Amino acid sequence: MTTEPEPWVWLARIRRPQGRKGEVFAEILTDFPEKFAERRQLWLLRAQGAATNEARTVELIHHWLHKGGIVLHFAGVDSISAAEVLADRIVAIPFAQRASLGEDEVYIGDLIGCQLIDVASQEPAVVGVIEDVDRSAGPAPLLIVRSPRGEVMIPFAKSYLRRLDLAGRRIEMALPEGLADLNVAQAE
Repeated sequence: MTTEPEPWVWLARIRRPQGRKGEVFAEILTDFPEKFAERRQLWLLRAQGAATNEARTVELIHHWLHKGGIVLHFAGVDSISAAEVLADRIVAIPFAQRASLGEDEVYIGDLIGCQLIDVASQEPAVVGVIEDVDRSAGPAPLLIVRSPRGEVMIPFAKSYLRRLDLAGRRIEMALPEGLADLNVAQAE
């Protein structure tokens, strides 16, 4: 009998031991690091192939923010050598336990795989499929869209957004004329 893997929400990626008592330093992958204070049960996954049977439940006994990341201390991990084994593991929670969002908010990960449609003209045009989101580019995250002509970067600006249908994997935006061709033209 085959079981479906649990859909996980990644919170952090463990990078290395931190200290002598089994703490680990992790890169933060969540927009809600303050939620670590509310969580005691977490799961550790392998970065590659994180199926349900590969998940290990851990108890978080202490944490603190440190130098742009987070230091985590799990029950039963009490030495540098025990912490070293956890390097590159993903700290996660089941999808059903992720933080609730406001009405006009969306998880970045939910955008990936959606089809982007430009509805600015009379005839809607498919721009492509969202492959990634660059949150470091400026005030609005950039949608990295794979189009038939190559990669296109579109700002995920609220003023462009017309309809968000995550269940249907479709995002409709009214894009300024030429925006969808701007990045492609620069690459050619």
